[in-house]
Amino acid sequence: MPVLRTPAHTAGRRPCTALLAAVLLLGAGGGAALTTATAAHAEEPGWTAGPAAGGAGPARPYFYLAGPPGTVLEDRLALTNTSDREHTVTLRGADAYNTADGALAVSPAAPPAAAAGRGGAAPGAGSWISFGPAGIVRIPPRTRAVVPFTVTLPPASPPGDHPAAVIASEDGREAGVRIHLRVGGPTLAALTVEDVSVRGEGARAVVAYTLVNRGNVALVPELALRAEGLFGEVPGRAARPLPVELLPGRRVSLTEPWPGAPVLDAVDLTLTVTAPGAAPATARASAWFVPWGIAARVGAGLLGLGGVGLAALLLVRKRRRGGPATDAEPVPAGERAPDHELTGASR
Repeated sequence: MPVLRTPAHTAGRRPCTALLAAVLLLGAGGGAALTTATAAHAEEPGWTAGPAAGGAGPARPYFYLAGPPGTVLEDRLALTNTSDREHTVTLRGADAYNTADGALAVSPAAPPAAAAGRGGAAPGAGSWISFGPAGIVRIPPRTRAVVPFTVTLPPASPPGDHPAAVIASEDGREAGVRIHLRVGGPTLAALTVEDVSVRGEGARAVVAYTLVNRGNVALVPELALRAEGLFGEVPGRAARPLPVELLPGRRVSLTEPWPGAPVLDAVDLTLTVTAPGAAPATARASAWFVPWGIAARVGAGLLGLGGVGLAALLLVRKRRRGGPATDAEPVPAGERAPDHELTGASR
């Protein structure tokens, strides 16, 4: 079950206290919950949150609600106090989204001033959730509180999936329960894969890429990697499900281990991403693989040979500029031949 993460709050808010508008059922037990707890509460959380059981059916891991625009949907949240002291839990709705690395997170509670000054941004599905007067619930020891809530779909809400969550909090600890919410109408499953690159080498090589959900429904994609080198096909990766639920309109940056990357080769990569209902998306990239340790030693050897050759060339050029060498000694001035020599008898 995915964990919903809540960004750190920059400002606190204490909602007005409301009367308990919940049905208290004596007994133990609790529903499934997606929780994020601080270290102070990790050892003994004291309470859990999850969808209330619907009759004799199995426990639900999340809420699933659907309807046409303008519909008011209803469901119930179960809060179970497993400790021997009373707990006071605050409830709210929140938008769900993907972080940059693909994890699921929920929007933090915003102060009223911040909520009113968002620059005209359209509110998300979290603002459609209401607990009425039961925004704060006091849970006696060893007791379960079942709290009703509504989700009002605006008349102009677009069709498709609208990720949201119900958040229960107390003293810094938060438990989030996913709401898979779909507004009726035409749906489109579409995604693209972009910005493919290779990092590292050998068994430590990874392929980095970006996935973009361009449709209006959440997707659970699968990825396959094919590689072709100078000497033929290189081991890639068979298709496998990715550990991410890609929400509508979201972009995530991921990496895929590639233990079969070659040591020495020039490779063309093809990434293929598929998802139910969507056309396959492909992207290509090229990469050179060179064992830099060996390349450095070969380069050093070639550099050394080049240095020897250059030294020999300089020596030859120096000797040529110096002229021919001789061992003859200079002739004394008195023994030199006259400038003009007269030969023969006088006439």
